[in-house]
Amino acid sequence: MTPDSMTEIWVYLSAQPLLWLTLTLAVYLLAILLHRKAGGHPAVNPVLLSVAMLVTLLALTGTPYQRYFDGAQFVHFLLGPTTVALAVPLHGQLRRLVEMSGPLLIALVVGSLVAGVSAYAIGALLGASTPTVVSLAPKSVTTPIAMGIAERLGGLASLTAVFVILTGIFGAIFADGLLKRLGVRDEASIGFALGLASHGIGTARAFQLSEQTGAFAALAMGLNGLFTALALPWLLPILAGWFKS
Repeated sequence: MTPDSMTEIWVYLSAQPLLWLTLTLAVYLLAILLHRKAGGHPAVNPVLLSVAMLVTLLALTGTPYQRYFDGAQFVHFLLGPTTVALAVPLHGQLRRLVEMSGPLLIALVVGSLVAGVSAYAIGALLGASTPTVVSLAPKSVTTPIAMGIAERLGGLASLTAVFVILTGIFGAIFADGLLKRLGVRDEASIGFALGLASHGIGTARAFQLSEQTGAFAALAMGLNGLFTALALPWLLPILAGWFKS
C-alpha cells in the first residue's frame, strides 16, 4: 500500500462520525489500563493521559477540533445523564449528609470564595488583563457552568475551559495525598474537598477511592457550581474596584 493510498484512506475515515468516538473510547480504555498497571497512582491520571494522547493524535493528523467534536459529541451528550446519575450514590449517604450539613455548608461557602478570589487576585497581581482574570475566577467549577459564568462576566469561555481542565487534573493528582498528609482521613471530607476544588475530574478520582468519597465529591461539585454562579457576579465588581485602586 502506497503512502498516497494510506492518506486517502485516512481522509475518508476521519470524515466518518464513528471514527473519533471509537478512538476516544479506545484511548480512554488504554489510559485506564495504564492507570491500573501503575497501581492506581494518582499521577497516572486517566483523564490526563487521554487528553495528551488525543491532542497528540489530532496534531499529528492535522484534524481540526471541530471535526473531532462532531464525531465524539455523543460523549459530550452523556455528560448530562451521567451528572444526574451521581445522585444515586449520594442518596445512599443521605443520613451522613444530614449529620454533616452544617460543616459542609461552611466548607462550601469558604471553599468557593477562596477558589474564586484567590484565582482573580493572583492573576491581577501578576498583571493579567481583565478578561483573563475573569476567566480564571470560576476555574474550580464544572466546565459548562464555568464557561457560562465567564461569558456572562466578560471573560473568555475557551480560556476558562483550559483553566478548569488544568485545575481538575492538578487536583485529581495531588489533592487526596495532600489532604491525608494534613491528617484528613474522613472519606466524606476528602470527597467534598475534591469535588469543591476539582469539579468533575476530582469527582472521578474520588470515586476511585470509595463510593462515599465520590458521593460527597459529586455533591460539592454541584453545590459549588450553583453557589459560584450566584456569588461571582456580585463579587467580581468589588474585586475589580480593589485592584484598580
